[in-house]
Amino acid sequence: MTTRTQTPTDRYPSRVGAEQKFMGRDDPVVWGGGERSGPLKDEHLEHFRTNGFLLLEGVLDAKTVEECLAEVDRLGSDSEVLNSHRAILEPDSETLRSLFEVHETSPVFASLAADPRLADVARQLLDDDVYIHQSRINLKRALHGKSFQWHSDFETWHVEDGIPAMRTVSASIALTDNYAWNGPLYVIAGSHGWYLSFGGTTPDDNHLRSLRQQEHGSPDEEGLAWLLQRGEMATFAAPAGSVLFFDCNIMHGSPNNISPVPRTNGFLVYNSVENAVVDPFGTDEPRPTHIATRDPKPLAVR
Repeated sequence: MTTRTQTPTDRYPSRVGAEQKFMGRDDPVVWGGGERSGPLKDEHLEHFRTNGFLLLEGVLDAKTVEECLAEVDRLGSDSEVLNSHRAILEPDSETLRSLFEVHETSPVFASLAADPRLADVARQLLDDDVYIHQSRINLKRALHGKSFQWHSDFETWHVEDGIPAMRTVSASIALTDNYAWNGPLYVIAGSHGWYLSFGGTTPDDNHLRSLRQQEHGSPDEEGLAWLLQRGEMATFAAPAGSVLFFDCNIMHGSPNNISPVPRTNGFLVYNSVENAVVDPFGTDEPRPTHIATRDPKPLAVR
C-alpha cells in the first residue's frame, strides 16, 4: 500500500465520473515570464509560449548520439532488462516498444538527463530546479513500430501520478533521423492552451494496458477536430541530434512505422521541484515508480 500524501484542490479534474469537456488552462506556459537566464532566446520562448513546442536541431553532437544508440542496443539485448517491468512490448507482438527508467539504470542516459544542453532549457522554461519525472526509450522498429494514440501527457500524469500543475516539459530526442514517413511525433500547435477533461473513470492497474495501447485519456474524433479548428498539425521531422521540447499539456501522438527505416527516440520528462507529485487525482494508487518517480531530487547543475 502506498503512503498517502495531502492532495491539493484539483484544478484539472478528469476521469472522475463527470462529462467530457474542454477547460481553459490555468497555468503559465513559460514560467517566471521568461526572466530566468538560459540557452533560449526571446524568440524561442515566444514560439514555445504560442505553439507549445520548440524544435531545435543540432542539440546533440554525433558522438553523443552514437553513445546513446550503442546503449540502446546494449539494453535491448540484455535479457534481464527485457524480462523486467521496464520493458514494454508492442500491443500485437513481442517486439520491444519502450524501455522505462533509463536515467536510473543506464549511466549514459543518466548523463544525458543532466546534460545542460537539455536540463538548462527545462530550468529556463519552468523557472526552477528540475528532476526527472519519467524517462524512456521509444522504439519504432521498421515495419513493426505501432502508433501512440493522441493524448495529453499532463492529463495522465495528473490523474494517475499526481502532478498538480502544468509545470513540466518533455524532451523528445532524435537518436535516429525522424522523417515524415517513419512514424514521427505529431503535435497540435496551440492545443496546450486547452485541457480536455475526460468522462468515466480509470481502471485499476491501467498502466499495464495503456503503455502498450492507450484507451483512457485519448480524445475522440470530435475532440481532435475541436483542437485543430483552433491550432494546426506539426510534425517532428528532423535529423538525429535534434530535440523537440514540448509542453506537458500539448495534444500529440504518432502513427505506425510501416517504412523500412527504424525510428529511435529518447524521452525525458523534466518536472519542477516545486511541482512534485502528490496523491493521484483520479486513481486510488499511483503508477509504479519506474514509470513516474516520486522522489523529486533535483538534477545537479553542470
